[in-house]
Order: sequence, then C-alpha cells, then structure tokens
Amino acid sequence: IGASSGIGAACAQLLAQQGARVAVSARRADALAQLGLPAGSLLLPMDALLAEQWQQSLEQIVAAWGGVDLVLICHADYQPTRAWELQGEVAQRMVDINLGSVYTGLATVLPQLLAQQYGGIGLIASVAGYFGMPNALTYAPMKAALINLAENLYLDLAPRGLGVYLICPGFVDTRLTRNNQFAMPALQTPEQAAQAMLRGLQRGEFEIHFPKRFTRLLKLLQLLPFSWRSFLMQKGIQS
Repeated sequence: IGASSGIGAACAQLLAQQGARVAVSARRADALAQLGLPAGSLLLPMDALLAEQWQQSLEQIVAAWGGVDLVLICHADYQPTRAWELQGEVAQRMVDINLGSVYTGLATVLPQLLAQQYGGIGLIASVAGYFGMPNALTYAPMKAALINLAENLYLDLAPRGLGVYLICPGFVDTRLTRNNQFAMPALQTPEQAAQAMLRGLQRGEFEIHFPKRFTRLLKLLQLLPFSWRSFLMQKGIQS
C-alpha cells in the first residue's frame, strides 16, 4: 500500500524481480501502471482513507490468489513543521493518513490473516519516531505511534504464528523528503531502502532499521537523558 513512488514502488519492483506475486495499491492508477510490474501482478488503485476500498482490494487479492502472505503498509504524508507553523487542518490530515488509515487497513486485513493462520504485516514507521526531533511536529508523533502499534501487534500476533515487522528507515530521497530545507545525513535512494527492507524481512527481524551507520547512532541518543538529548538537538538546529 503506497506503491506509486518512493520506498513502496522500489520494494514492489524488487519483490517482483525476485519472483514474488505482487499486488500494489495507491490513489493514482497511472503511477501504478508505470511501475513496469510483470504480467499477473495486481494493480489496485485505492484511497487508504476509505475502508470500503481496503475491503474491495483485499477481496480481489483473495479471489485471485487465495490469501495474503505479506501486507506492507508504506503510504504516508510528510511536511516539515515547527510549533509556530502548526495548522489544525493540516495536522488532522497527517493523523488521518499516517495513523488513522493504518488502523483502517489493519481492521480489514487482520481477520483474513488470522483466519488463514499464516502471513505477516510490515509497518513503515521512521527513525523520526524514536524521540522528539526538529521540523517534525506533526510527522514524528505519528511514527512514534506506529512504533508502539507494531510492538502491540507483535505481542498479540506472534504467538498466533503471524509475522509483524517494524520498518524504521533513516532519510530516503523521495518526493516528500525533498521538502526538507536541511542536510539529511546518510541519505539513501528508495532502491537502497527497499534492499535493506527485504534483507530484514528475509531474516525475520522484528525491527528493520537502516542505514545502520545512522540508526545505531540514534539508538544511542535514545539512551541519553532528555535534557542531554534536547541540548544536542538544539545544537544541531543552530549549526
């Protein structure tokens, strides 16, 4: 879901190259058609905000293939935001797209996965959800919520034999991150991000974070007292 560009598109293409049957969705049917996926792939345009379209897409996949092996929820919206730039309508849309629609999708696909007793779900969060960061007032809290959500899903679903994967990329060069007006360390291409994702999935890792040279540093920062981390964040803004 969210396969029209960025990580979602690159991941769909890589999976198809490796021989997987791929079903892709996004709002733009023309963008899905341009992915160049092999014959037999399912192109399912849908709006992730609409529960009935989730259900229609799932029904088409089950009718064609009999079940679902892995659901990758990649769609998101982002714009850099500071506290003095906050707008209520924009913030609500961020909540709806980045979190509300994920719950809508889960409510649709979980009954299918539980009934078939196999399969998994991958949620793309972000290292922005690790702790408070500048320029991410409306984005980072949603990604923090997805991290917590994935952990809760794992506690419930792993004992039932279902896979849960939390995917936390660093900076990836996409249409959305090009809005940033600051340097993005360890910037990756969508293709590099997709390769890292699939390596983690093949290993069965719960948390798949990349690139390691960047994400390990952030994990160390997580261990610091907030006052220290806040000081470092402020110094980073000023530099």
